Amino acid sequence: MAEASGSFEVETVPIADDTAPGRISISKQFSGDLAGTSTGQMLTALTPTQGSMAYVAVEQVSGTLGGRDGSFTLVHTGVMDRGASQLRVAVVPDSGTEELLGLSGTMAIDIVDGEHRYRFDYDLSPRAPAS
Repeated sequence: MAEASGSFEVETVPIADDTAPGRISISKQFSGDLAGTSTGQMLTALTPTQGSMAYVAVEQVSGTLGGRDGSFTLVHTGVMDRGASQLRVAVVPDSGTEELLGLSGTMAIDIVDGEHRYRFDYDLSPRAPAS
């Protein structure tokens, strides 16, 4: 496994509809060991209790990771229970392209003093073809 770290800027825009769950468009600009951009969509489920909610998101990342160019897809699953959060961000299997074929891994996201930081534990080992 290799580790990439850095920061990202994120822009979120609510998608205009009055349905629940909420739908949000996301775009990111990554810097550091992962340099590139991403776009995606998020579904949110809010509750009347402050600090309790859930979200799922899928984002397509394009750029350079560890000196290799390509793209891949991340899937997010997040739950907050009265402020205590559980977040899992993982590479969708077989979503890597170009020099990122075979990419697998998980990403941790921290927000410190308003700055979004990531730590990406990943592997680029070739995988056996699916039968």
